[in-house]
Amino acid sequence: MAATSTNKQPLLVDRVLHYVVDLNTASVAAIDVGGTNTALLLVDGTQQDGAIIEDIYAIARGTDESTINLYISSAFDYLRPNEGIFIGSFKSATTAGVVTRWEEMPKILAPMPQTGDEAQFRAFYLPKGKALWAARQDTSVVTDGPLLGCQGGWY
Repeated sequence: MAATSTNKQPLLVDRVLHYVVDLNTASVAAIDVGGTNTALLLVDGTQQDGAIIEDIYAIARGTDESTINLYISSAFDYLRPNEGIFIGSFKSATTAGVVTRWEEMPKILAPMPQTGDEAQFRAFYLPKGKALWAARQDTSVVTDGPLLGCQGGWY
């Protein structure tokens, strides 16, 4: 073993996670969280260990497209304007039952076989002490908003 080698351990998932929320009432007026909002807590890592999220997806329930904004925060009770940090967004489909995904998740360092067009895996790391929030970029309540889900694991 070389003198510069270290014993690096892989990120091991301790418990799986899979959450789904209904975005009918979850809304923010713009990308920046300002004033009153009704964003929903998707993953609460404030009282648990960190998580690795492999997939964030939306299932359309109507024909209107929704822009879904994602935020991280240290708060678990309300997405405060001075604490919510925008991390990305994606659009829901316009046909009920069609699934769309957050394709612009950060690239990770895990090795990957050289197949397909993607050179690196993508996943979202939620650090311990943070929460993942979501809302439609809108100011109204709807009855056919998308379902938003995520899956991954706690470590």
